[in-house]
Amino acid sequence: MKKNILYAFITLCLVITSCSKDEPDHVHEHELITTMTITLTPSDASGSVTLQTQDLDGDGPNAPDVTVSGNLKSGVLYNGAIVLLNETESPAENVTMEIEEEDKEHQFFFTVGSGLDITTEYLNFDSDGNPLGTKFSLIARSAGNGLMTVTLRHEPKKPNSGLEDAGGGTDLEASFNVTVE
Repeated sequence: MKKNILYAFITLCLVITSCSKDEPDHVHEHELITTMTITLTPSDASGSVTLQTQDLDGDGPNAPDVTVSGNLKSGVLYNGAIVLLNETESPAENVTMEIEEEDKEHQFFFTVGSGLDITTEYLNFDSDGNPLGTKFSLIARSAGNGLMTVTLRHEPKKPNSGLEDAGGGTDLEASFNVTVE
């Protein structure tokens, strides 16, 4: 009889421990982003400008290839669209869709360095009405040259007043040498 009670007790302990939940409900695996392409379409139909960073070896030894296809025109409003790809897969995986699906967990930030008089405004938002940034507008107010940095944060504090207090982790950051004529 004592053996049966002991076996029942051991079985109960095994059942309880095997049903315990040690893992979080949602484990987020960061997608590999090898390429970010930003297309700036001008309101005056003068021709789009593309900003791109491509790092096909990910965190490997090679630096990313960063390109800007042309100069911006002062006084022109541009509509921006960001596309993120993982080109280590074939065909390339469009990571933008996942970022937009997980909109509460992501936000793009646009930082303009000295020498540039550029302002940006968010055109798309998460399901709580906070900025996302895969779509945005940009106006180049006057001629100049400098760096424009685009940063994608994962799990930023929302709402926030900008990159400085957003927190979260950086999924991607790229700086582009921009000229406004």
